[in-house]
Amino acid sequence: MFSKLQAAENRYEELTQKLTDPEVLGNTDEYRKVATEHSELEEIVNTYREYKENETNLTETRALLDETLEDDFREMAQAEFNDLKEKKAELEKQLKILITPKDPNDSKNVYVEIRGGAGGEEAALFGAVLFRMYSKYAEKQGWSTEVVDESETEIGGLKEIVFMIKGRGAYSRLKFESGVHRVQRVPATESQGRIHTSTATVAVLPETPDVEVNLDMNDCQIDTYRSGGAGGQHINKTDSAIRITHKPTGIVVTCQNQRSQLKNKEQAISMLKVKLYEKEKEEHDRLLSDDRKSQVGTGDRSERIRTYNYPQNRVTDHRIDLTLYKLGEILDGDLDEVIDALITVDQSAKLAAGSQGDF
Repeated sequence: MFSKLQAAENRYEELTQKLTDPEVLGNTDEYRKVATEHSELEEIVNTYREYKENETNLTETRALLDETLEDDFREMAQAEFNDLKEKKAELEKQLKILITPKDPNDSKNVYVEIRGGAGGEEAALFGAVLFRMYSKYAEKQGWSTEVVDESETEIGGLKEIVFMIKGRGAYSRLKFESGVHRVQRVPATESQGRIHTSTATVAVLPETPDVEVNLDMNDCQIDTYRSGGAGGQHINKTDSAIRITHKPTGIVVTCQNQRSQLKNKEQAISMLKVKLYEKEKEEHDRLLSDDRKSQVGTGDRSERIRTYNYPQNRVTDHRIDLTLYKLGEILDGDLDEVIDALITVDQSAKLAAGSQGDF
């Protein structure tokens, strides 16, 4: 365990030196690569150094306690020793989490797909609420949002929408959002004030621009059409929107956010590769034993993961039995409390499933 931590510190020092190397500074790609790895190691190295400093202080305080001391001084030393032991336990826990193998996709941008489920028009309206929620969350994180494709309804709902969120760590924060989201509320069209239950599905896919997927364009049917919203709004005069159908798998992707047909085609192909990669990954994961899967889960689109109850101002995440009575704040993008809880449970499950060794 300590050998891994020491190796990380040595590598961090090596990268720190490289960041001042004129040859690295003069090579933009190399500098970006070195700076990224340096940044990824920074937290674990700083925590490890804090741990070592704490160990030194603990040894010195223990030595004091072994000496003959006056009662008042001994009491102070004992209190300090107890505090240092408590801090040691906290730092050990942090280090175990930090050295747990990370999802290689965690730092990537994401594609998010939201589709109306059960509930017709009300489900589409809920889809629009979820899109706003994730857009607000991305804004709070300093990330950017770009719509790739959307299908609106006449009264402002979204039958489906695909958008990209760009920002470092986007996938690490949003990957647990995949699944069925359920809403319980009185629809605007309900004259008798009855509560309806509707659903929308969310899928979060990491952008993998460098992914190697066996994609034969001969297996793809490419169609062009005029992009536009509900009722013919925003229709272009040219057939710039692209639809690609991957015939072997039946996967269909569309892109209409760019005015250029070529750019729409490039983005559609990129997204098709992501979906093919995800399909291969899901098939691989099914071969893994259950005890190697996270208790939280990421990607089962049929799983009901969360309920948004308007009458009770309540949001419940069913996977971790978390209930918060702050529906308005969450729908305004204040998702950190929910996401942090999901990450904590996932980390605990991984620590329990895969022993990292004792200090």
